[in-house]
Amino acid sequence: MMFQPEGKKLHARLIAGALAVGALAAAQAPVTPAFAQSAPQPAAPTRTLPDFTDLVDQVGPSVVNIRTVERVAQRGGNGEMDEEMQEFFRRFFGQPIPGVPRQGPRPNRPQQPQEEERPRGVGSGFILTPDGYVMTNAHVVEDASEVLVTLPDKREFKAKIVGADKRTDVAVVKIEATGLPAVKVGDISRLRVGEWVMAIGSPFGLENTVTAGIVSAKQRDTGDYLPFIQTDVAINPGNSGGPLINMRGEVVGINSQIYSRSGGFMGISFSIPIDEAIRVSDQLRTSGRVSRGRIGVQIDQVTKDVAESIGLGKAQGALVRGVEAGSPGEKAGVEAGDIIVKFDGRAIEKPSDLPRLVGNTKPGTKSTLTVFRRGATKDLTVTVAELEPDKPARPAAAREEPAPKPSSASAAAKALGLLVNELSDAQKKELKLRGGVRVEAASEAAARAGLREGDVIMAVGNVEVANVKEFDAALAKSDKSKPISVLFRRGEWAQYALIRPAR
Repeated sequence: MMFQPEGKKLHARLIAGALAVGALAAAQAPVTPAFAQSAPQPAAPTRTLPDFTDLVDQVGPSVVNIRTVERVAQRGGNGEMDEEMQEFFRRFFGQPIPGVPRQGPRPNRPQQPQEEERPRGVGSGFILTPDGYVMTNAHVVEDASEVLVTLPDKREFKAKIVGADKRTDVAVVKIEATGLPAVKVGDISRLRVGEWVMAIGSPFGLENTVTAGIVSAKQRDTGDYLPFIQTDVAINPGNSGGPLINMRGEVVGINSQIYSRSGGFMGISFSIPIDEAIRVSDQLRTSGRVSRGRIGVQIDQVTKDVAESIGLGKAQGALVRGVEAGSPGEKAGVEAGDIIVKFDGRAIEKPSDLPRLVGNTKPGTKSTLTVFRRGATKDLTVTVAELEPDKPARPAAAREEPAPKPSSASAAAKALGLLVNELSDAQKKELKLRGGVRVEAASEAAARAGLREGDVIMAVGNVEVANVKEFDAALAKSDKSKPISVLFRRGEWAQYALIRPAR
């Protein structure tokens, strides 16, 4: 038998006791998954600022400087001061101008008209095809008598304007050259808010200037024909027409506008989406013009209050205020007061969506309009026509006609401050209406809603009214605790009003 020294025995007992205590503590401790104790936490991705140098080398050779020249008539040729100006100095200063001899009457000889070339502006552009097609903004080449394109290698060409479209601010010019470095066109659907983008152009005539920033918003509606890409890339006068480039070296837009109170960059820039610009440029290169569709309706916004009052739900669609006589819309059965909510199955979220969708439709195409009318949706088939240059609206011919004697207002109409009357057959024919009631007087709640004498009420809520009896019946059934929507016509335009009864 072997014996351990006392010190070793004590040491062994202490170890055994510690192990026992550890085992007891482990048994009483709550059980936790093993991976929570041992699995390493993934490191957060490191984000660094992008390097644009390779992009500049890749796209820079495709960006051009555009200068325009305008020819203007010059008065008083041969360096001589205009006679009228000389007469001005003689009258107001009593003596001839120093250095300019007094001239006697000149024989009547025809003045030879002279032209003077003046620099008109500086812009930017980019090479679209290797054979010399260049894309820029329409406002860069507008009214130019001569367009000069300078490449980054300092070669300069006189350019021919192939076509320009003011509605989209897109233009295409052509230079006689081959083997040019064309840009790569990007996919706008892949563009994301927050991603880095770069611009190259000639701000204030400073050629090949590079600026960068991020995409601030997409589909920005500024009231123009196209929705814009909004960025914080520094854009200034002279950048117009230059490319907006993503980190893959692809052109995603044409720099076109800025928001500014000073005339210079203030952190908000707008670019034309390249897919829309290419669609326009293809037509310009083919025919020199852009063909757009039209259906002949005048539209307006649908407010939240009106949408709720007529059961539309949310504020969406385009309110039809008027339908042009003989237009595709009239032939399809569109009526004033309709709310167009879809075009060919695509939702109309705001009024500006409709002219964009219709404009991009080839004339002659049969399309489906989905309208909200009297509380229900209805599909109409419309044949899209071609948009013609804007024509001044013709005012409706005024016709003097003795007004019928106003009818006695019902209690419901009086409570709203309305006095209405029947429409005569002649008035219905002139206004092209099946029915309605004419407002003879509006006060109190009706006046606060914007109604006035001469308006024609066509519907109360979602109920069409043909005469005073139907108007009174519709008012009697309406909920007096809520605003009452009325569809009315004023002149050639229809709109909604919300009458809020006094409580």
